[in-house]
This record gives sequence, C-alpha cells and structure tokens, in this order.
Amino acid sequence: MRRVFTNTAGLAALGALAFATAQPAQAGTLPAHQPARAAADTPAYFEMTDVTRERFVIKLTKSEDIQHARALVNGETNDRPHVITRITKRQADYNPRWSYHANPDTTQFFDQAFEVCDATIPYVEDNLDEAGGPFLPGLVWCDWTSRLIREIPAP
Repeated sequence: MRRVFTNTAGLAALGALAFATAQPAQAGTLPAHQPARAAADTPAYFEMTDVTRERFVIKLTKSEDIQHARALVNGETNDRPHVITRITKRQADYNPRWSYHANPDTTQFFDQAFEVCDATIPYVEDNLDEAGGPFLPGLVWCDWTSRLIREIPAP
C-alpha cells in the first residue's frame, strides 16, 4: 500500500512540476482581469546535499520557495524537505563544480516522489548524457535524499 501511495504522490509531484512549468498558449498577453506580474523576486541561493554528502547549489527565484527554503534551513519546518526540479545540461556560474544545474523556474520541494526521477548529485553528473530519456525523463530530477543545509551569498 505504501508503494501505491508513493507512486501516486510521485505522479502528483511530477504533474505539479509539469503544470507549473507549462507555458501559456499566448505568452505575453494577459486577460484584462489579471494584473501583470511584479518584477522578479531577488534570487536566493542554497546549498543542498544528499546521501553522498556532495554539495550542490540551487538558485530560487520565487518568494514562496525562498521562504520555504529558509524555514527548512532554520529548522522551522520539516514539510517538503526534498528538491524537485528540471535540470539544465550546462554549468551555472553559481554551481561551477557540476556540468548541470537546477532550473530555477521549475525548482520546488516535495515529501515523496516517483523512483524515475530519483538520483544522487554525482549519479546525475556521471550519467548526464543519458538524462532526458529513460534516465530522468523530461529532465525531472528529485533526489530523495536531498536536503538544504544552508543559504549562501549570491555569487
């Protein structure tokens, strides 16, 4: 029963990520009743680790995600402690050790997710050429052992 729940929760997390990152059919046009989005939030950077004890930096741009990340780091919550994101197969200036980075527009937090997106930080690096196919379909990555350890200054 637990596996069914985990798989269902994983589908929900992947669906939420896909929905959150979907582009509107007519980008740039807003209905008259919808206000234009305010200027982008100031990004925040967090260091995460996993069972391998490697370190990986993520950039967060949405204020609600930044607040949640700070609450995790400060021990104010244990809710949704793991990172789920779509990876981008190129190095980011704030995360120079790795050949990939977490897309800030898709980065969210989760409690449980599907096995298909689970991989450790170094495993993603070692198998980056296969990411997007059977390994990390859609480039969705959800390291089950990921956890934020600290906020770091902007580069």
